[in-house]
Amino acid sequence: MKKERTIRLSCERARAFPIEKALAKLGHFPTNTNDKEAWFLSPFRSEIQASFKVSKKLNRWYDHGEGKGGNVIDLICLITESTVSETLKFIAEDQDSFSFQQQPVIKTEKDKGLQILYARPLQHYSLLKYVAERSISIATAAMYCYEVHYLHKGRSYFAIGLKNDSDGWELRNKYYKNSSSPKDITHIKNGNDKLIITEGMFDLLSILDSTNNLELEYDFLVLNSTAFLNKAMKVIDDYHQIDLYLDNDRNGKATTQKLIAHSDNCLDKPSLYEGFKDMNEWLIFNAKNGFGQGVRDVFLLPQKQTRFTPGGRKEKEK
Repeated sequence: MKKERTIRLSCERARAFPIEKALAKLGHFPTNTNDKEAWFLSPFRSEIQASFKVSKKLNRWYDHGEGKGGNVIDLICLITESTVSETLKFIAEDQDSFSFQQQPVIKTEKDKGLQILYARPLQHYSLLKYVAERSISIATAAMYCYEVHYLHKGRSYFAIGLKNDSDGWELRNKYYKNSSSPKDITHIKNGNDKLIITEGMFDLLSILDSTNNLELEYDFLVLNSTAFLNKAMKVIDDYHQIDLYLDNDRNGKATTQKLIAHSDNCLDKPSLYEGFKDMNEWLIFNAKNGFGQGVRDVFLLPQKQTRFTPGGRKEKEK
C-alpha cells in the first residue's frame, strides 16, 4: 500500500513538470510562443504548419491534428513509447536542474549569451533521428560531433555540436542553428598534404559519408562562417591540394573565387552537386530518390566527370 502511494505522489509531482521543458529535452522546440501558449510542429508526424498546442497556464497539451491531448506524463509516454515508470525516471533526471513549479528562471550574467553545460557522445534519440534525416550515418557523425547541452536565455537545450579551434561550438538541431563563443574555424588535422574545405559541418559529414577513409588522404577545414576567409587563407598555404566544396550561392561562389585567387592549389568542386545549394542538400535528394550507391560512385569519379543531377533538377533562378 505504501509503495502504491509513493508512485501516485510521484505522478502528481511529475505532472507539474513543464511540458515545454519536456519537449525541449526530447528535441522539440516551439515555432511560436507567447505568455499563454506555445505552438509546436507535431512530434507524432511530419507537418509544415504547427498544430500542436501547449497551454502554459494549465500545463496541458493538445494535438489538433490527432484530436487528443493530456498531461506531460501522457506526452512523454507517447513520444518515447515508454512506460509510466520509465517516464517518471526520465522526468526525475531534471529535478536538480529545474523546479517542477513554473517559477521565473534566476538570471545570471550569462543569460544574455549561450552557456555550454556539457558535451558527451551522440546518444539522444532525437539527435540521432535528425542525423538520419540529413542522410548522414550515425557512425560518421559520431566520429566528429558530440551531443552538446547548453543554456540559452535561461532555457535548456541540446544539439549536435562540432567544436572549433577556439573551443567554441557550432550547434545544430532540427529547429535551431546556433553557436557558442568564441566563433572560429574547425581545422581537423590528419597529417596529410591535401585539404577539403566546406562551409558547414553537415557538408563535411556528407563528403565523409560519400567516400570511405578520406581521413587517410585529406585534412579537413570547416569555415563555420565565410567571415573567416582570411584565417582560412593562412591555413591553406601549408597544403599542396585544396578541394573546395562551398555553397552554390553568391556568397559561396565569391568565397571560392577569393580562395582560388589566393592559391593555385585550389580545386573548385561544386559541379558534383550542381543545381543544389550545398553538398548535404544534394545528398538528401539522392537518398530520397534511391541513388544511394550511385552517389558514392559519382563522388569517386575525376572532377571533369562529376556532373550529376538526378532527375534533371535545375539550378534555382536567382
